Amino acid sequence: MRDILGRDPAPVAKAQLIAHIAPDVLVLSGVDHDHGNVTLQAFRDLIAEHGHEMAHTFAFASNAGLRTGLDMTGDGRTAGPDDTQGYGDFSGQKALAVLSRYPILPEHSRDFSDFLWRDLPGNLSPYRPEGSMPDPARDALQRLSSTGHWDLALELPDHGRLHLLVYQAGPPVFGGQNDRNLHRNHDETAFWSHFLDGALAVLPPDAPFVLMGGSNLDPFDGDGMQGAMRNLLAHPAIQDPQPASDGAVHAARSGAGSQHIGPHAHDTVHWPQAPGPGNLRVSYILPTRGVAVTDSGVFWPMPDMPGAALLGQPDNPPTRHRLVWMDIDAHNP
Repeated sequence: MRDILGRDPAPVAKAQLIAHIAPDVLVLSGVDHDHGNVTLQAFRDLIAEHGHEMAHTFAFASNAGLRTGLDMTGDGRTAGPDDTQGYGDFSGQKALAVLSRYPILPEHSRDFSDFLWRDLPGNLSPYRPEGSMPDPARDALQRLSSTGHWDLALELPDHGRLHLLVYQAGPPVFGGQNDRNLHRNHDETAFWSHFLDGALAVLPPDAPFVLMGGSNLDPFDGDGMQGAMRNLLAHPAIQDPQPASDGAVHAARSGAGSQHIGPHAHDTVHWPQAPGPGNLRVSYILPTRGVAVTDSGVFWPMPDMPGAALLGQPDNPPTRHRLVWMDIDAHNP
């Protein structure tokens, strides 16, 4: 909030980029959640200053930083950033949010963020602090979502409805013992495959939908368990238009990801420094098969193109993630 109101270069650069793309609907991650979405509204206003208005803001409360009151890591403490439903030093840190030109209908939207990890079919099991026995109290409390899994109903101009299935998974690295984050990252994406299969107590929407968000998981490369992402991309209920960019291909000529087996053109984040994972595809827009896709891409221009300046300084960018966009016709399959 301080940085937005002070017109810090980082939020200004992001607002300029978003205004340039001019989306109808935008999913944001890494936005601190507060009561009343005051920070989100301030960022919306900053985007409007640069020429693009999205009147509607929405965010459910986040699991990030939500205290459990238990020692979730086995270190003898109960107040660390990992003794929470999702990593965070305070409640709502680096949460999810949506900006939209069209109204979001809370009465027809659902928040699955309280879904317990243990209740996911075939889950890779809630983590155990090293050397500890299963803890029924911990397992009965630990949610799957590190930030949230949402089904948001969007009212279209002709009074039709489009559902947004939104999430942001945690990273598959860090997290201490027993591959906790690796397994959780896998299951946060696997949730949608089970959801679309009708295998959960919560059922898919009976209207067209678009699955949007960050899985922190590339289908071929990187540190995660890629099978979960490949399974979701291959699910018969959705389509993968594979948004691409020439800039991603250019950026992959050297650096940590130059030997990746996945298509460089589909990358959505620039992590070139070794020993990091290299550039990866970690952000997705996946419409149901009942939605016509008319165009798509990743905003990653070549370095000599005018739009490249919107990405900021190569050595100090406002974000290393690239904006994924898609044009759809929700009424014509």
